[in-house]
Amino acid sequence: MMSPKFDPVMEKILHRFIKDYFASSGASGLIIGLSGGLDSTVVLKLSADAIGADKIKGLLLPDKTTPKENMEQVREYCAGLGVKIEEIDITDHVEALLKLHPSDSQMIQGNVKARARMIHLFHYAGMENRLVLGTSNKSELLTGYFTKYGDGAADISPIGDLYKTQVRELARQIGVPSNFIDKKPSGDLWHGQADEDELGITYETLDRILHGIEMGLDDDAIVKRTGLGPDEVQHVRKLVEKSVHKRRLGLIPKLGLRTVGLDWREA
Repeated sequence: MMSPKFDPVMEKILHRFIKDYFASSGASGLIIGLSGGLDSTVVLKLSADAIGADKIKGLLLPDKTTPKENMEQVREYCAGLGVKIEEIDITDHVEALLKLHPSDSQMIQGNVKARARMIHLFHYAGMENRLVLGTSNKSELLTGYFTKYGDGAADISPIGDLYKTQVRELARQIGVPSNFIDKKPSGDLWHGQADEDELGITYETLDRILHGIEMGLDDDAIVKRTGLGPDEVQHVRKLVEKSVHKRRLGLIPKLGLRTVGLDWREA
């Protein structure tokens, strides 16, 4: 069965990535927004193992739709790791903006929450000379399942090249508690939100198709090698294609020799 594989050595590679980037940055620490979900918990544990829990700060940014049990689990886990946390309820901040610009759209309201959290994270990072840790995984990045300039904004994204199914394997390897691993994936941006419902596909199926796309296979080849239906493959292909803008800087017309966001390469 064609699917992305998890290699145990990935843990050491990610430790080195975090450690080296942090050392070269001149920052005094790292900061991460903690939701109680699997991805942020994995990034938290990786970072604490890589540079020490004393250099990590967790920011809990709940609002009125955030499950209280999620925050309780995060507090308990951070206490066990020795990671200091700060908690700020963003309900008033979100409602103030929506009062100025009302919308009944759950998506728009959810994006406001994600961007409000980003503001807090980068504000604290600036005040305390920290780098913001991103928590998006490869499945989310490729399908555009994140808020542009919200949870997609970060200084470094350690698990950005790991599919969701690989993140689960990594979580087991590094000892993340099962209550985080087994939790139904959700951004908790509104009551009842669930990742797989919004994506219209399970992560297991999604990752197999994305892996085929990554390998450069056409739709027919992916169908043949996975045994999945052509409609599922086309659905995922469209998610990837229509979210290109989220993975790029704002489109810049090419005028010079090398253009930022197009063919300018950074070390």
